[in-house]
Amino acid sequence: MATLNGCDAIVMIAASEIDSNLYYATGFLAPDPFMFIQCGEEKILVMSDLEVDRARSQGRVDTVLSYSAYEARLRESGTKPPGLLDVLDMVLLERKASRLLVPGNFGIEYADSLRARGYTLTVKREPFFDERVVKSEEEIEHITATQRATEEAVDAAMGAIRAAKVGGDGFLRLDGELLTSEALKKIINVKLMESDCIAQHTIVAAGVHGVDPHHQGAGPIRANESIVMDVFPRSGRSRYFADMTRTVVKGRASPRLKAMYRSVLNAQERGIELIRDGADGKAIHSEVNHVLERDGFTTGMVGGRMQGFFHGTGHGLGLDIHEPPRISKTGAVVKSGYVVTVEPGLYYLDAGAVRIEDLVVVTSTGCRNLTKFPKGLPEFEIE
Repeated sequence: MATLNGCDAIVMIAASEIDSNLYYATGFLAPDPFMFIQCGEEKILVMSDLEVDRARSQGRVDTVLSYSAYEARLRESGTKPPGLLDVLDMVLLERKASRLLVPGNFGIEYADSLRARGYTLTVKREPFFDERVVKSEEEIEHITATQRATEEAVDAAMGAIRAAKVGGDGFLRLDGELLTSEALKKIINVKLMESDCIAQHTIVAAGVHGVDPHHQGAGPIRANESIVMDVFPRSGRSRYFADMTRTVVKGRASPRLKAMYRSVLNAQERGIELIRDGADGKAIHSEVNHVLERDGFTTGMVGGRMQGFFHGTGHGLGLDIHEPPRISKTGAVVKSGYVVTVEPGLYYLDAGAVRIEDLVVVTSTGCRNLTKFPKGLPEFEIE
């Protein structure tokens, strides 16, 4: 857990369904905000009547207090109507805690009210819990399980692309119907649901749509153009994310598009080769970029659009899809136990897009690839 940094208590008020730090601290998932307090080694939840019993059975904490019991005590003492900050104030006074450590997303209204009551607040930037960055073996198992579900979902989409026929108009058809980005996303998302995973803005972007790295894709898909599939679901069971990208062509890729694929694959493999405990993320990104430039693929503004390789090489993930560290031009040192993506790409309006992404765990001697899905040149073109 986070050190108190000279403070008396950690305080968080949020919904753990959307606040991964709170879920990490408590192991309790709830859609509505609740209070978490850590005083020394004691971890405390203050819960409504709706959730108090579930929190006692499911929360990884030491003490679960009844919000309504504190409300009743406050009413008896003359506080009418007692609010959330009144309850928090009483809990903190009981523990003689006045110096509070809070996360960067702590509510301004809460912060102002606590300061007005005489509390001192210290804001800690991310990572709020430093140990979140280094994944345990159990966490790596959770991420790996989500990655396997991701691979199965992408494989289902690949099956549809393989089965599709090229019409006389150059568009793909499956069972007589136009094959669209939306149809492939549905195949992926349904397959993820079957594995208890929740799709998060699945990308199936064909042709020029893929040149915008976060375009989710739309409309019918043509033969002989790139199809970028970037799938990054969260497990409904463990809450851990995975992330994988594959690029394919149904038919024949142009010589330039094929050269782009070969270069991105080589750049990715070089990046993976360099990842190890103590490696500099900035240096890794620079070397990945060097491989692409050596192959003649430059980056810059063309016709008002950025083209080439204009995003980072990778990022950490876990309970959030984007976590420290960043493997990019800003850089960060990677350490054993980090789980990071390696995802170089090339994007040109006149050729299409290629991105290849694997998920690796950093070790003392290198890294272990958690991704098993094929990505070689033979898999790029689908007949």
